[in-house]
Amino acid sequence: MRVFNIPNTLTIIRIVIIPVFITAIIYNSYRFALYLFIIAGITDLLDGLMARLTNQKTALGTFLDPLADKFLLVSSFILFAAYGWIPKWLAITVISRDLIVVIGWFLLFMITHNAQVETIFLGKLAIALQLFALAYVLLHVNYVYLPDVPKSILFLTAIITGLSGLQYIYRGFKVSNAT
Repeated sequence: MRVFNIPNTLTIIRIVIIPVFITAIIYNSYRFALYLFIIAGITDLLDGLMARLTNQKTALGTFLDPLADKFLLVSSFILFAAYGWIPKWLAITVISRDLIVVIGWFLLFMITHNAQVETIFLGKLAIALQLFALAYVLLHVNYVYLPDVPKSILFLTAIITGLSGLQYIYRGFKVSNAT
């Protein structure tokens, strides 16, 4: 199986978009940042869909896809919190959960010598809510007549993010105890 297939190329494009997205935010090109965020979202949908439909899943894609998601999410949450667009507590919640999951994955790998992590529904829901909240904030920054992101969305995002982190920790302990 070829490593440089269309799904992996889309993931690499998403990774390349991230520093351009960050630069667009820093230089107040918010409309361009919105377009880049939309393109990143579309490539995220397409790479996974194409990999499954064309049977082009690779180890590289399995590694790079969630990495690209994390880079986009973490950099967005840091920037958006620094600009006061989202509450700092939400950024801390999201980033802390990701750090805990990554450190847990590393420790689990050291114990079990197995690098495979199964995604969970709550984890996917958390990422979907995070992306929705960030997209809404970017829309609001560009179209100020839109109402602020509802506090309920921010709280729901934080709660689901925290719960998914706890579920990953629980599953990690189960796997480590089984070995």
